[in-house]
Amino acid sequence: MITTIFFDLDDTLLWDKKSIKTAFEKTCEYVPSINKEILEDAVRQEATKLYQSYETYPFTQMIGINPFEGLWGTFDDHGEEFQTMKHLISTYQVTAWTKGLQRCGIQDKDLGVKLAEQFIQERKKYPFVYEDTYHVLDSLKDTYQLVLVTNGAPSLQRTKLAITPEIAAYFDTIIISGEVGVGKPDPKIFDFALAQADIPVEQGIMIGDNLTTDILGANRVGMQNIWINHHGQEVADIHPTYQVTTLKDILPIINKLS
Repeated sequence: MITTIFFDLDDTLLWDKKSIKTAFEKTCEYVPSINKEILEDAVRQEATKLYQSYETYPFTQMIGINPFEGLWGTFDDHGEEFQTMKHLISTYQVTAWTKGLQRCGIQDKDLGVKLAEQFIQERKKYPFVYEDTYHVLDSLKDTYQLVLVTNGAPSLQRTKLAITPEIAAYFDTIIISGEVGVGKPDPKIFDFALAQADIPVEQGIMIGDNLTTDILGANRVGMQNIWINHHGQEVADIHPTYQVTTLKDILPIINKLS
């Protein structure tokens, strides 16, 4: 019998990809001489390349922090790796935008500085959630223990929760990979979450959008899971227990299991 539901945050409850896309669109509008989609693509490419060049890249992969979170995060968190990121991040943000402009034929570091700052503000303005997020959480909160298990830097994930304050109130426990020291799909963070919830694995189920973190990690500890396959992906080598296309579709599955 299921007593505890473990939820991922980004692109499961929060629509992070839409928030990032919107922040890019709004920021790129400040350069009317360039098609905003072309500039966005250029900055995304330069940001990814630069991000992967840093000594912190293996750590960010393990904790689960992507290059576009780096474009608006501060990383003023405890720990040597986070402090290294904090030291690098403002230069990273400006350089990504400046090189993106250069790729589009504009040599203007001052504009790169302006756009880097603007992107941070625009991302904070648009904290999208899925239309069924609150309905689903309302349906579950009185019957189940709810635990949030999210990859990322504590400062950044807590900022996301601060700008969507309704979400955190639903959860009995919030677990952030940067505070645990490992990220999904490492079994250690799932074992930690189970210990925090004080349940055997048979009483838990993991809900998430990411096969290679949420579903693979749950599989590794023998936890049932539901993959929210938003985009009709076909993946052969990771097998979720259940698969749905929207968040609300988890409710009949959970009711059946309980």
